[in-house]
Amino acid sequence: MRRTIVIFASIIAAAGIADATPGSARQQSGRVVDRIVARIEGDIILQSQIQELAAFQQLVDGRAERDDRLLSELIEQWIVETEANESHFPQPAQSEVDREMSRLSTQLGSSEAYATKLRNQGMTAAQVRQLLIRQIFVERYVDYKFRPTVQIETADVENYYRNDFVPALEKNNKSAPVPPLSEVEGQIRELLTQREISALAAKWLDDTKSRLKIETALPGAKP
Repeated sequence: MRRTIVIFASIIAAAGIADATPGSARQQSGRVVDRIVARIEGDIILQSQIQELAAFQQLVDGRAERDDRLLSELIEQWIVETEANESHFPQPAQSEVDREMSRLSTQLGSSEAYATKLRNQGMTAAQVRQLLIRQIFVERYVDYKFRPTVQIETADVENYYRNDFVPALEKNNKSAPVPPLSEVEGQIRELLTQREISALAAKWLDDTKSRLKIETALPGAKP
C-alpha cells in the first residue's frame, strides 16, 4: 500500500471521467496531458500515478501488476492515508527511510547498477524515497490499527508448526534438521499475526470502499 496519492493538476482539473481512458498520457498542443483514472469523494487518482507505482514494482520485484490492480492498490492507500492523517498518525522517521533506501539500493546491486535500474524505469531516487515513505506509513498504520485486536493461541502456533512448517522444511530441504518448536515459536506467532492483520485490513477496506463514492475509468477496475 507510498507517495501522496492525490495530485491536483490544474491542466486536467476540469476533465471528466469519460475522458479518462486507460493508456499512457496523451499529447495535446505538444504537451503531455495526464488523465484522471479514478475519483474518490472529492479527490482524484491519475494515470501517471499508476505508471509510477508500476515502475516502482518493476524496480523492486522485477514485475508489475495489471493497471486495474495498481489502481485498486492506490485506492486502498488513499483510504489508509486519509484515516491515518485524520488521526495524526506520525510520518516515518527520516532515519528509518534512510535505512530502507540503503537496503533497497543494496538489494539491487552496486550503486552503479541501482542508478542504471532507476534510469531504465524512468525514476529518480527522490521518487523512490517518496514511494518508500508512503509504503512505510501505510503499513505502520495498518499494523497499529489491527495488531492490538489479534490474539494467536498456542494451539494455532502448534498446528502451524506441525501441519505447515515441518512438512515444508522437509520437502524443501530433506537434509536440514527440523528445529524444535521452541526455537521458531516467535517467528510462527508473528507470521500468523501478520496473516490475521491482513485479513482484518482487507475486510475493513472492503467495508470502507462500499461507503465511499468511488468512480473508476479503467476496464475491469473495481473500487
